[in-house]
Amino acid sequence: MFDYLKLEVRRTLRDVGFVIGGIAMPVLMYLLFTNLGADDGTWKTGAMVGMAGYGAVGCALNTGGGVAEDRAIGWLRQLRVTPMTPRQVVVGRTLTGSVTVVPAILAVLAAGGLLNGVRLAVWQWAAIAVLLWLGSVPFTLLGLGNGYRLTGQTTGVTNMACNLGLAVLGGLWFPVALFPHWLRTVSAYTPTYRFAELGTSVASGHAPALGAVAVLSAWLLAFGSYAVLSYRRSGRTV
Repeated sequence: MFDYLKLEVRRTLRDVGFVIGGIAMPVLMYLLFTNLGADDGTWKTGAMVGMAGYGAVGCALNTGGGVAEDRAIGWLRQLRVTPMTPRQVVVGRTLTGSVTVVPAILAVLAAGGLLNGVRLAVWQWAAIAVLLWLGSVPFTLLGLGNGYRLTGQTTGVTNMACNLGLAVLGGLWFPVALFPHWLRTVSAYTPTYRFAELGTSVASGHAPALGAVAVLSAWLLAFGSYAVLSYRRSGRTV
């Protein structure tokens, strides 16, 4: 499984579209959003976490695109005749998504610290990076579920819609304080809002709330079940 993981990571990082859309775009959007108007250090810190989360979600969902391509070219069929169990295949893909989100997270954090003057303690930088990395797993499972269930083209469109919709609704682009009251209530139950809350809590100097962990864990179970069911369904069609 380790060799399979290395293969998938190398293949993903060689994808120019992945590098531009998953790493470069969040950095550019962060610098653009935070350098228009007044110099607000609090906004730059919060936006840094949000855009790092946005990049991580996009990279995590991108894992599903690779799965859909594998189905199209018959690679998934080949995996089914190898000694690897279905669990190992899914875990390998999940680990791939977990590894490929790291560059997106680190790139935005570096832009915040080096270009926008964000100042945090060393432990805060490390904790934010680790929590965003761990918190991206539910989105990898969502992408995998889409990839195992949908065609390649449909997977790309669906993942893009999920990324944009969850990013906006979860407050990764703009503070949820700007939302109407009813939309703030809905946003509190989205995985992206709770995902970003992991990092913003640490940036504020305290541990993430138990509510954030609980809601994100519930989404982890939901998206994990979706991925498993989609994989089983693909076994009847591939």
